[in-house]
Amino acid sequence: MTTDVQDGIKQAAGHPWFHHMARVGLVARGLLYFLIGWLALQVAFGGGGKEADRTGALQAVAEKPGGPVVLWLMAAGFAALALWQYAEAVYGRPVSDGDKPTKRLSSAARGVVYTAGCAGTLAFLLGHQGTSSDKQSKTITARLMSEPGGRWLVLAIAAGFVVWGVVVIAGAVRRTFLDELRTAEMSRTVRRLVQFLGIAGNTARGLLGLAVGAFLAYAAITFEPDKARGLDGALRQFADTPAGPWGLAAVAAGVLTFGLYSFCQARYGKLDPTRQGW
Repeated sequence: MTTDVQDGIKQAAGHPWFHHMARVGLVARGLLYFLIGWLALQVAFGGGGKEADRTGALQAVAEKPGGPVVLWLMAAGFAALALWQYAEAVYGRPVSDGDKPTKRLSSAARGVVYTAGCAGTLAFLLGHQGTSSDKQSKTITARLMSEPGGRWLVLAIAAGFVVWGVVVIAGAVRRTFLDELRTAEMSRTVRRLVQFLGIAGNTARGLLGLAVGAFLAYAAITFEPDKARGLDGALRQFADTPAGPWGLAAVAAGVLTFGLYSFCQARYGKLDPTRQGW
């Protein structure tokens, strides 16, 4: 990366408007998860016709008054979140937060995710609504498995989802997500509430990661791409567990809860660029 590019990222990431837009991005992330969880709850109890994934959530926003304006703000917010993560990957975190190579790699990975969120929202705004996450997962899996070594690549991706799910659940249990928040500014009651939302929400996210990884692995092992599942399909599969629809409802409520946690992170998250010491 050239010095000019580095200086450009540093200057942009240090601007006050970047700080505000990154918080807008967390609100956008929270809105998406909240709506996905709400749509999944409707599926659990036999209502709703939209897929419980990003496409379904964006459609729900677009149908409301002022929806396109909200979607543009969401896209800008995701772009700011991506820049924030890339800046942390390049320049590191404060020593007090533990500036380690693994954390820089994690920041870069999150930057890619937020970039995808921005791109997906922009594509939706420009009329390319795409297909459900389930269809996309099956199509991509089939294409990969048609290539030499593609089966092993799908297995590697599946392993990545499983590892991510385990890490997220472990973080929920150990409450490491609190390190990303300005907990000193919270009252005792607020801290307990945010802690509960973080534990429940991240546990649900981790379970979904495990489910998506398991379906991808099964598709690769059996050489049946149609067995792959996206977010919507993975959520619906929880209804086939012994808990029935209540199993899906519990995970859906957890996803919705992570949306609420994201709103709290937008308020209390350590996003101020001046803390970086760049």
